[in-house]
Amino acid sequence: MAQLNSPNRITIGGISIDSNLDALVREEIMPGLGLDADHFWNSFSKIVSELTPRNQKLLEIRDRMQQQIDEWHQQHRGKPHNSENYRNFLQSIGYLVHEGPDFQISTTGVDPEISQIPGPQLVVPVSNARYALNAVNARWGSLFDAAYGTDVIPETNGMEKGTSYNPQRGTKVFEFAHGVLDTSTPLAQSSFSRVVGFSILQEELKVLLQDGVETGLQNPEQFAGYNGLPESPETILIKKNKL
Repeated sequence: MAQLNSPNRITIGGISIDSNLDALVREEIMPGLGLDADHFWNSFSKIVSELTPRNQKLLEIRDRMQQQIDEWHQQHRGKPHNSENYRNFLQSIGYLVHEGPDFQISTTGVDPEISQIPGPQLVVPVSNARYALNAVNARWGSLFDAAYGTDVIPETNGMEKGTSYNPQRGTKVFEFAHGVLDTSTPLAQSSFSRVVGFSILQEELKVLLQDGVETGLQNPEQFAGYNGLPESPETILIKKNKL
């Protein structure tokens, strides 16, 4: 059980805890998780006790390696760099290791954002609106803008970016974007290059082609939602690999 060891700190499982932090864990965090606060602190204390000596040993190894690397560079100052000799040296001190056999890692209890949803992870304080907005903008952008402004489309044969819009380059941008859609979210028939309109019927995406034929997605489950009216949606949300 928890025992007071100062007006503002308590001891649980051999570790000293600020009483305000304990109150937060005990009254706000643990009830929502269905866990016992004393069990949490005792488990945390066990982890600290077991891993602190191992972590200290790793820090000592890091310091030793850094000293050896510093000495190697001092000894070879002003000499031509030999990448093979340097690699052999790093392997000799254990900084680099030879590639081992293939292996697999199995984990449990991992959040779906890490275990199932691919893509770069970014920690952002939601209390800072500007940071959160920047994080969203880093992920949501215009494929048209990206293709037009980068070397995805080569600046050859009249497709230079220039200082004003280049229709010839724009045509290639549309071809590229349609190709991305055809690969990631293919239609049941035809190509996105022949699409002239969309509509939503009974929660399914309907795609109208140039010749008046109506089709849909090859995998209807990729349709995730829309904005606007069902007969003329303004925005269509499609998912791929849970993104």
